[in-house]
Amino acid sequence: MDRVPTIKDVADRAGVHAATASRALNSATRGMVNARTVTRVLEAAKALGYAPNSAARSLRTRTSSVAGVIIPDLRNPVFPPIVRGIEDGLREAGYMALLGNTDGDAVRERELFDAMRGRQTDGFILATSRRDDALPAEVPTVLVNRRTDAGGVPSVTADNSVGVHMLVRALVHLGHSRIGHVAGPRHLSTGWERYRAFVDAMDGAEPVTFAEAFTEDAGFEATLRLLDTVPDLTAIVAGNDLIALGCYAALASRGLRVPEDISVTGFNDIPFADRQRPGLTTIRIPHYDIGLESARLLLERIANPAGPAKRIVLPVELVTRGSTGPARN
Repeated sequence: MDRVPTIKDVADRAGVHAATASRALNSATRGMVNARTVTRVLEAAKALGYAPNSAARSLRTRTSSVAGVIIPDLRNPVFPPIVRGIEDGLREAGYMALLGNTDGDAVRERELFDAMRGRQTDGFILATSRRDDALPAEVPTVLVNRRTDAGGVPSVTADNSVGVHMLVRALVHLGHSRIGHVAGPRHLSTGWERYRAFVDAMDGAEPVTFAEAFTEDAGFEATLRLLDTVPDLTAIVAGNDLIALGCYAALASRGLRVPEDISVTGFNDIPFADRQRPGLTTIRIPHYDIGLESARLLLERIANPAGPAKRIVLPVELVTRGSTGPARN
């Protein structure tokens, strides 16, 4: 090889995904990988002469080795494992993450962005972008778990469309036909894409209410509105797991049981979703890998700002638990 080997080269030689190779090469995450796979990756790295910090060495003379990471809500359990993946991906290349939390406040987001830029931050990973945001082109930026309609900024997301179709198919298989959707905010790509996938999966317009935020309280209010509009529902597809927990509370306030009266599904498989009563049927997204891939994309963007704006969509998995059951007559 007449060029410096990359993590993808190692992954290809070992026959694994780049994220797996990265974890195997990082002592902090090596325990997450099968021992045989670790051995295979280490042998591939040795054969190629790969050094985990080669990217840092090549960039150090012209960068600060600091990346800004801005997220909307640290209390949302979906983000900590994503941030962990980001930190591990950046650390491998000698970078550190400077983390900021906006609490969903656009003004606070701008203040954080400007403050981090003032510290000569090399680039940004944003989990806060709205669909219509116009992001600055002069600084390397990657979107994580969100994307804009324009599509000119690299992004890493889970496969929202496939996930919602999985949920609808599972409910239909249980005999449900009167299925409603408590969608996430339509100004966010996660809310909009899952809503569009639901309408597509149901072959047209179906009962939908939009929650004002991806929170339990917002899910509670939106579920009550949905029940007032369509009282004979037998299942609800929630925009995310927190909204689904709001559905639980709203249904209980109306004397309805999950899943005996109405089945409920979520999206994301946040920690403790399995410990709810009943356990939540949901879509598991690869939280850590989403963060790891976004770090990799940012490092690519820093090294080559004029490169193509890649959109990476990672696969998802249906997790069936006690919140779904056969449709009532």
